[in-house]
Amino acid sequence: MSQSTSADGIKIIATNRKAYHDYHIVETIEAGIALTGTEIKSVREGRVNLRDAYAVIRDGEVWLVNMHIAPYHHGHRDNHEPRRERKLLLHRKEINRLLGKVQERGWTLVPLKVYLKRNRAKVELALVRGKRLYDKRQAIARRDAERDLQRTLKEYRR
Repeated sequence: MSQSTSADGIKIIATNRKAYHDYHIVETIEAGIALTGTEIKSVREGRVNLRDAYAVIRDGEVWLVNMHIAPYHHGHRDNHEPRRERKLLLHRKEINRLLGKVQERGWTLVPLKVYLKRNRAKVELALVRGKRLYDKRQAIARRDAERDLQRTLKEYRR
């Protein structure tokens, strides 16, 4: 849960690094998240986990499923449920376009990042297709080769 603030006022709260490894990311879209009071306070503290989270389109609305927001430690007995489904805020045209894609076989909506933009919680949602095992192996081999190359260049410059 690294937090960094960029020059344009975006503070990244959590990233889904596993999604970059497991999926081919085709398209990304920004969506707002409907949160309760204790949830936004926990988000601002950086207590968010996106592992195994995904989005579904149900009854013309987009819902974020399985995202964990830890209970607010200063909360009271009415604290929020950590893994409840949360509504994502998108325009109707965006929802319809995503619905057309997701209905095709093999496409999924996965959250990549949760961040604060002008003090509002946002999620970067990606339209993805799952990688095959050999794709993952190729990505790992390519990353290792680039790392070795960078190491060699660094030693050569000395």
